[in-house]
Amino acid sequence: MKAQVIKKFGDSSVFEIAEVSKPEVIPGHVIIQVKATSVNPIDIKVRSGFVPAVSPEFPAVLHGDVAGIVTEVGEGVTEFKVGDEVYGCAGGFKGTGGALAEYMLADVQLLARKPNNLTMEQSAALPLVTITAWESLYNRANVQKGQTVLVHAATGGVGHIAIQLAKLAGAKVFTTASSTNKLTIGKRLGADIAINYREQSVEDYVQEFTDGKGFDIVFDTVGGENLDRSFQAAAINGTVLAIAARSTHDLSPLHSKSLSLHVTFMLLKVINKNQRQDHGKILREVTQLVEEGKLHPLIDEKTFTFDQVSEAHTYLESNKAIGKVVLINEW
Repeated sequence: MKAQVIKKFGDSSVFEIAEVSKPEVIPGHVIIQVKATSVNPIDIKVRSGFVPAVSPEFPAVLHGDVAGIVTEVGEGVTEFKVGDEVYGCAGGFKGTGGALAEYMLADVQLLARKPNNLTMEQSAALPLVTITAWESLYNRANVQKGQTVLVHAATGGVGHIAIQLAKLAGAKVFTTASSTNKLTIGKRLGADIAINYREQSVEDYVQEFTDGKGFDIVFDTVGGENLDRSFQAAAINGTVLAIAARSTHDLSPLHSKSLSLHVTFMLLKVINKNQRQDHGKILREVTQLVEEGKLHPLIDEKTFTFDQVSEAHTYLESNKAIGKVVLINEW
């Protein structure tokens, strides 16, 4: 089969089209004819060699998010049959093959039925970011009705989903962004208040919107210095959620405010087989929410084909994308 592979770590030019062996089905797994995938920041980190602990062996087929059609069913599989449309974050990391190929071997524990009201590319935009936001807000922070939740990066992959999930939980949702357009999108997604972080300091918006008390939950989807700003924005006894914490920080604000810090790295459940069932369970609930019109993916207007994976990675790295960057398989 045809696949995009990398034979070394590097910039987006390391991708090359190659003929590789089509995967054979094994018990508990299915073969998916890949129709679409999406680019996540972790895919870029894997390609660049920044996270060797989760990187597959060379030659490597990358990308976790997949949407496609089941073509073969392994022994013991009762959840899906040939012809089913499915989606999930099912590989592209240590010990697994990725979605940048004509076919993908996937553990059924990582999959769910694709929402029937979404296209393949829309569905492929959801798994990694939605599972990350779900595990952070619902499983780690236990967000409750009436709480104040600040979500950084309104139009980011995880950010745009986090706004919707926090709103579904009954929270009062605030979000940050850098432009009028992104602020407008944030409010359309369900944020009650959208804050231009280039025009207002953390101290200013904490004072204006919380009377100086801070937010019950702050979801940092950016990392770096923004995690420090998240500590600053959180209320006493508040919760800070992080998904990009490979950095060094002064933790004294956590002590002075008695904050809880939760870091979510959803790929750990992909590469640890005994925890994979959690992801399929979440995605089944996500499918229901999407089909009920309660959750929507935000897709950048610029889409790519599998032949253009280098351009897709470059585009996401440019920070120009609004929402998810998706790729359609035209092979």
